[in-house]
Amino acid sequence: MKRGIGLFVVCISALGQAQAPEATPAEKHELAEAIKDANTSGYDLTRALETHLRKYPATPLRQDIYNLLAKSAVEIRDDARIIRYGEPTLTFTPNDVTLLDRVSRALLGAGGKENARRALIYAKRFEDYVIRVPVPLGYDAVKNQEDHDQTLARALLYESRAHRILGDYDEARRTAALAYIAYPEEASAREWSEALELQGKHQEAIERLADAFAIAVGQASSDDRATDRKQLGELYRKLHNGSETGLGDEVLAAYDRTAATVAKRVSELRKLDPNLGVTDPMNFTLTALDGGKLDLKSLRGKVVIFDFWATWCVPCRAQHPLYEELKKRFRERDDVVFLAVNTDEDHQLVAPFLEKQQWSTKNVVFDNGLVRLLTVSSIPTTIIADKQGRISSRMNGFNGDKFVGDIAGRIQAILDAPGLGK
Repeated sequence: MKRGIGLFVVCISALGQAQAPEATPAEKHELAEAIKDANTSGYDLTRALETHLRKYPATPLRQDIYNLLAKSAVEIRDDARIIRYGEPTLTFTPNDVTLLDRVSRALLGAGGKENARRALIYAKRFEDYVIRVPVPLGYDAVKNQEDHDQTLARALLYESRAHRILGDYDEARRTAALAYIAYPEEASAREWSEALELQGKHQEAIERLADAFAIAVGQASSDDRATDRKQLGELYRKLHNGSETGLGDEVLAAYDRTAATVAKRVSELRKLDPNLGVTDPMNFTLTALDGGKLDLKSLRGKVVIFDFWATWCVPCRAQHPLYEELKKRFRERDDVVFLAVNTDEDHQLVAPFLEKQQWSTKNVVFDNGLVRLLTVSSIPTTIIADKQGRISSRMNGFNGDKFVGDIAGRIQAILDAPGLGK
């Protein structure tokens, strides 16, 4: 979807749902035309809506217009308007998680204690909402968990910054630490360090800033890391009579700490997805239709044919009887394995589909990310791995009458190859 088109759709939808019978048809028509003329541009839409408000200051559509203006402000990253329209919008849509996020950040960026007080209110509501919403555990469970944890950390980070501005350094330290625990990254470690420094806990502040510097490798910009390095040196010299002797040891210790923290997190995420970080497809673990696990390493020494399919795929249905014929050709070979790798996001669709189509459930597994690793961009796709676990053949799409002979020839060539098929 092109940037801005989604916003235009939201505008039209919201306008049609406006609970304002006293708004005249002429005003509604004029507003609809103004939105249409904005041509999906957030900037043009903002001008059109603000012009409408000036012309109709007592409009009964104000609530809807403010909602649209707040979303437009987020689209064009206009912090002043995010505050101006986002705060009123949050009075009637209190759980708009995007606005809770952006209004909190915009208020903190605006500076001042009054803005920080308001930011703290929204950030706490943001945190409460994220905690209440369950994390989807189905398709892409790791990404869902990562998104949740990053969002929670962001809410806690806003709280920490607000507390710091308001002079409550102990709460600033506590919430920054919670943000780092939720999702360890340099921003929360940096905020944690600053709160500790303000409390006079200089050594701990140095350690946390060293963590920010170490964990930011591959994440933060070079400018941010340079700033952290400079600040780290200043804190260290201040505590050690102007000397940086021993600072290198602090940084090395931080690398060890953050590496252990990240490794622990990855270990936890692997409980959701055992394939996290796996780059060799034959080291993948796939989930079977009955919930069991198939470790592809157990198939070393066999030729493996991966049939990537989906319940919605019409060519897959046409190809299925051809696969059955292909399997019959190699039914006497215990070193040839056919895997029907389903790619549906909703796994619950698969068993009823197989029953309705009267297809075998034997060796039906879910892709569990294998599609991404093997860059399967079309369905059906057939991929063959040799006995050493190397991908040796690939057929994208449906090949009709040539399928059985073509794939059978490729399998036999692998079986007959010296040193490969034996």
